[in-house]
Order: sequence, then structure tokens, then C-alpha cells
Amino acid sequence: MSTQITDNANASVAQNIARLNLLAPDSTCSTDLASNPWDTPAGYGPGASQGDSVPAGYPVQGSIPEEYLKASDAELDARIIAAKETLGDKAVILGHFYQRDEVVKYADFVGDSFQLANAALTRDKAEAIVFCGVHFMAETADILSREDQAVILPNLAAGCSMADMADGPSVQQCWEELTALYADEADDGRMPVIPVTYMNCSAELKAFVGRNGGLVCTSSNAATVLEWAFERGRRVLFFPDQHLGRNTAKAMGIPLEQMPMWTPRKELGGNEAATLLDAKVILWHGFCSVHKRFNPAQIAKARQDFPGVRVIVHPECPMEVVDAADEAGSTDYIQKAIAAATEPTDFAIGTEINMVNRLAAQYPQHNIFCLDPVICPCSTMYRIHPGYLAWVLEELVAGRVVNQISVPKEQQADAKIALERMLAAKP
Repeated sequence: MSTQITDNANASVAQNIARLNLLAPDSTCSTDLASNPWDTPAGYGPGASQGDSVPAGYPVQGSIPEEYLKASDAELDARIIAAKETLGDKAVILGHFYQRDEVVKYADFVGDSFQLANAALTRDKAEAIVFCGVHFMAETADILSREDQAVILPNLAAGCSMADMADGPSVQQCWEELTALYADEADDGRMPVIPVTYMNCSAELKAFVGRNGGLVCTSSNAATVLEWAFERGRRVLFFPDQHLGRNTAKAMGIPLEQMPMWTPRKELGGNEAATLLDAKVILWHGFCSVHKRFNPAQIAKARQDFPGVRVIVHPECPMEVVDAADEAGSTDYIQKAIAAATEPTDFAIGTEINMVNRLAAQYPQHNIFCLDPVICPCSTMYRIHPGYLAWVLEELVAGRVVNQISVPKEQQADAKIALERMLAAKP
């Protein structure tokens, strides 16, 4: 895992941005998305997830003092650094791989959501965990942290459109329909269906799978988790990301016809009973808005422009993209693959642009670029702005905790069971 990363602008990043930022006139996706998230209209705002439906009850960030909205970049930088120095070991700042550079440069740890939640546990003196990511990540940190630690999300509106695609009532309805359908199956000692949720979901759904004999997975251990589930059940209900589920199950040899899609609010998820009875993996109709933008034509163009290019994509990408790539792996896998390359290499990467540009800055000996020619970042991650970070840190200096994320006690125990099962399922 990386430690604090500074904003290392260099020529290779500038060249990649210039080459990739080929925007259509009506596009709202660009590297300029970083400015002033408090001016963003209701909903997810510009970026990859702008077309997704925003669920009822979506978190809303209240107004913060105007001084933080009007402060210059230099002033915010000085205030954040001063607050960090004052707080010392009492606060730890976590920055996700996809977070903007203006924020991640202050992070004590940089990584994926589960790496960061565990990294926070290594800071015994920390009274506050400031998670510069999105809502489900902060929830996971709260589940795993001590009771005397406060987990803070600088902007409460920093959510995840994929996580929002699977809500508690819809998953519960699905579960009830499936268990009724499978009720008459012969008992061979295995459960008719095991629920598996990707890390990118609410604490409520992590608790749901823990309560019903299932577990959580990451993009790194999804295959191991599915193997665990098939030892204990005949089938798997996999949510919220259909692509990770499909790509993982296909690599394990499960045919596509045994991976029906469950569409919420349709009877039997829009399937015939016979289809679900024959299923091995039931895929929830969810996806990551950033990763679904990648397509095989982008890979073909990269191979045409850079013969011998090494194409690595995230397994949240559609199946056709994963099939066309040289490799697929988690954010940690992508980072390690580039770090391990000993000779100058062309890398075409299929994941969020902030991480790609940061890797290009860290490894200038390589030509590292994003497959998507229209730079379209994770708009909800971008809601974390230095102004919000300065505000929550200075409130901590004043002895006040704001924007605390607290998972209800009744969810914590079951969610922790699901996470502990995940930890035991090591690739």
C-alpha cells in the first residue's frame, strides 16, 4: 500500500491529458470536474454517473462556513497542513485510489476501500478516521474501528451510484422470492442459494449477507469467495455489480446461460422460474458508471496506436472488455503490475482517470494512459474537496466532530461476520 502521495505533476501526465481529453461539445466529463462541488445541482452531478437514477433518501451535505468556499487553494493547503500538525496522531486521513490529487496528497494512507479500513486500525492513537472516499467505505471503516474512534466523511453527499443500485428492501424482496422458489428442492446439506455482496454496498446489505450465511468479496478475492459459496450452496446471488460477478464466474467455467440477470421490481427479477432453478450465479442489475464506459473498440485503438501495448482493465468492466484485454485485476493488482514492469512499457488502463494519471506521474519511464478517450471521472468521489477536508479537520482541532458516519448497532455485528468471512477467504 502506498503512503502519502504528493501532487506530482509532470510532462507525461500533461501529455496524456492533452491526448485523452477529446471532449464532445455537449460532454460534461473532463478534468475540470474538480472545481466547487458545492455548486453541483441535485443528484450525482457531472461525471460518469450523471445519468444514473438517484435514490430517495440520498445523503445531503449541509452548508459549510463560507470561508471554506471562498478560500484559495493556497489558503486551504496551509489550513489543512496546520490542522494536521495540530491533531498529530489523533487523526488519520485515508485517501482512496480514485480520489482527486488535491485531496489525496494529504492522506496518511492511499489504497482501495478495504485496505484503507484496515490501515486505519494500525493507528492506535487515532481518535478520528477521516475517510476521503465515499459513503460505503466510511461505513466499513466504522464497522471495523474501535467504539471510541469517530469515522468522518468530509462530504456526506459522496456516495456511490453502484452501491445505490442495490437497496435493502429490493434485495430482501429478491431473497424472499428465491427462497420460496427453491423451497421444494431436495436437501443435500447445502443451502439453495448463498448471498454474496461486493464491498461496494451499504452496511445494511453487508449485514444482510452476514445474517443469511453469505459474505462480502473484493475484486481481489471474488473467485475465492465464489468457491467458498459453492462449497456451501448450490447457487450464488451476487450483487450489486453484475460485471464483477459475471467475469469472475465465467473465468471459473460457469456458462453464461447459468448466470441470469435479476432486475429489481420485476417478478422473479424478470426471469422464468426454470431459468432460476438452473442458475449457478444470479447477477444483480448493477454496474459502475465509470467502468461501463470502456469498450473493445478503445482497446483496438490502443493496440493500433501502440503495437505491443499491455492492456489491463478492472473486472468491473463489461465482459467484452475483460475478454479483449491482456489482464484484468483490482486497483491494487493494476498498481502492482505497473510497479513490477522492469522495461519501459506502453500501458492502456481501464479504470478511473485519477488513478491512471497518478500512476503516470509515479512511473514516467512508462507510457501510461486511460483507455477512455473522454475523461469521465467518478463524480461522487469528486465531491470530496479540500474545502470540506479543511472544515472537518479544523472542527476536530476545535474539539467538535462533524459528518460522523455511524453504522447502527443492529447492523454492525452481522456486517462484521460477513467481513470476517471475507478475510478468511484469501486468494
